[in-house]
Amino acid sequence: MAKDQQFKYSTSVILYPLIMLLVVWLVFWYQVRIDHSIKSFGIRPHKIEGLLGIFTSPFLHGDINHLYNNSIPLLVLSLALFYFYKKIAWKVVLYGILLSGLLTWTIAKSGNHIGASGLIYVLVSFIFFKGIFAKHYRLIALSLMVVFLYGSLIWYVFPVKAGMSWQGHLGGLITGLVFALIFRKQVAKPERYHWEDPDYDEENDPFMKHFDENGNFIEFDPEPDLASDLDSDEKVEIKYNYKESKD
Repeated sequence: MAKDQQFKYSTSVILYPLIMLLVVWLVFWYQVRIDHSIKSFGIRPHKIEGLLGIFTSPFLHGDINHLYNNSIPLLVLSLALFYFYKKIAWKVVLYGILLSGLLTWTIAKSGNHIGASGLIYVLVSFIFFKGIFAKHYRLIALSLMVVFLYGSLIWYVFPVKAGMSWQGHLGGLITGLVFALIFRKQVAKPERYHWEDPDYDEENDPFMKHFDENGNFIEFDPEPDLASDLDSDEKVEIKYNYKESKD
């Protein structure tokens, strides 16, 4: 990855996460105002008709509190995803919905699993593990920030609260880790300066030649005037021949 393409801001960094969040809210508005029954189109484990919920469940929520609790993490994490991992962001989102939903459908025993929390766990897991694998100081800092903000979510991959889809959370956590491994080679490379190269030769560095052995700045002309080595007669002859060629 080129240095000038690392972590480059664009309108899509904000636009795509906002569109995702807007769609989630519009579906909730439709659910509340027009058709409350769409809430039943969640992931229903081990049922063929329940497979449809893999695609629809991230957009469905039980109530306004459920939606609000998912909205802020979804926006923050998707902003981070589209800024730091722009080239693979949509793959993580779309495939993350599919794989985490399929895992939920497989490991859960019953219920109607809805909400964007599965995708949120995909993003938390992916961003954390990807930063660790990348060994890039900015991505590691992002991983630590994710742990600071959302580290407590790890408790909800266990059945600690009734009515909460811990299976969906666990499926998202596993999916994020898998994607971090799959896309392990697609990481931003830390900036490397030329003096960090193994073949760097300080004596032939034009910049370092401006300093003497004591670190004092000195004038240095990397391309000395060849005419200065000529005697006066040769300089006159060169000048004369130059004028003659112009005539």
